[in-house]
Amino acid sequence: MENSKESLLRKFNALRKNTLLETLAIEFTDVTETTVTASMPVTPKVHQPDGVLHGGASVALAETIGSVGAMYFMKEENITIRGIEIAANHVKSVRDGYVHATASILHKGRTTQLWQIRITNDDGALVSMVKLTTITLRT
Repeated sequence: MENSKESLLRKFNALRKNTLLETLAIEFTDVTETTVTASMPVTPKVHQPDGVLHGGASVALAETIGSVGAMYFMKEENITIRGIEIAANHVKSVRDGYVHATASILHKGRTTQLWQIRITNDDGALVSMVKLTTITLRT
């Protein structure tokens, strides 16, 4: 199987169909040897009632890219990845534009993985810092 950046992004983005990823319009935009990046538009669909980005939408974005990153970086067949713990600090409000999340692996164990996800706005300012722990289940 070809693992070029373009083919990986196509594969990751194909996962969106009929899922929360499609509902939130999350799009994978980059993958490197140690990171996965995705963007999400900030529209009324992901707003709190007062018109700012809902923290839950940010957390969904973070868990999505961390889990997809774990699936890719484990480089194994017949596994399922699940998030088992997530903690987020939201430090800046966003009303429109996009948020961009980059997941970096901090620990790649055989069973558990620890991820740091930085979510920024279009200007590169930090919006949320998320820590995600994933578990690899062998099927």
